[in-house]
Amino acid sequence: MFPAPLPAYGSPVTHTAPPFSLVIAVDGPAASGKGTIARALARRYGLPHLDTGKLYRATGLAVRLAGQDPQDAAAAAQAAQTLDAALLDDPDLMSSDNAQAASIVSAHPAVRAALLAVQRAFAQQPGGAVLDGRDIGTVIAPAAPAKLFVTASPLVRARRRHAELLKSGDSRDLMTVLADIEARDARDSGRADAPLRQADDAALLDTSDLAIDAAVQRAIALVEQAISPGGQQQV
Repeated sequence: MFPAPLPAYGSPVTHTAPPFSLVIAVDGPAASGKGTIARALARRYGLPHLDTGKLYRATGLAVRLAGQDPQDAAAAAQAAQTLDAALLDDPDLMSSDNAQAASIVSAHPAVRAALLAVQRAFAQQPGGAVLDGRDIGTVIAPAAPAKLFVTASPLVRARRRHAELLKSGDSRDLMTVLADIEARDARDSGRADAPLRQADDAALLDTSDLAIDAAVQRAIALVEQAISPGGQQQV
């Protein structure tokens, strides 16, 4: 269904991976900074990276392109089971409208089941991987040696998303964006199947008051602590 995983993209690798399979699970709500942090960790450790949210975005987009309702569990499951990898490069994939569709389809257990194997296979590849999403540390890779839960206050996240939208020409106001963020948080945390929550052994990283460079450095420190001898007891 999908091509072989590609190496992490972006800046050159600055640190080689440890001599064991290193899986880094990065979870958190929308606009918390988890994707940026996950990509930075992938570069740091020379690991492939998967933004699992894009799988749900692609499923939501497939449903929309078929003229169907993301609330229709059967239609969403069919889309997930027959997902076309080309949709991962569709210009509409990262739009706000499609983000809402992704959040809705991700609440359907059959959709999550269909995409589970893809995500687990990525996590289990030789050498390890970095995955970010909402249930990586709790469902996809519960045995990952390094787990982060990245969060920020709803208002901070809304301001970040609002700034992104303005740059893309979307003029919706901050309070509308905040309402969308809060509604998505409620859907993600309240769904019965694999809800968004911090794994018991995940390190909490609140980025509300951190610039991105500081957040990345803190994330690296937390990973180093987790993979050091006895580190998971200290996190």
